[in-house]
Amino acid sequence: MNAQNPTPSQSYAVSMLPSHKAEDLTNGGNLAHIELGDQLYTLRITRAGKLILTK
Repeated sequence: MNAQNPTPSQSYAVSMLPSHKAEDLTNGGNLAHIELGDQLYTLRITRAGKLILTK
């Protein structure tokens, strides 16, 4: 997999976005519920350190 370096304008835009640590969202565990409107999603941190978001 190739890592892409953002251009300076992309870096600035990314730095303006809210940032959240997945471990904080899951309170140190590996699961969290995230609400969007009337929908409930599950955020899971896998053993490989990847994130999965399911409905």
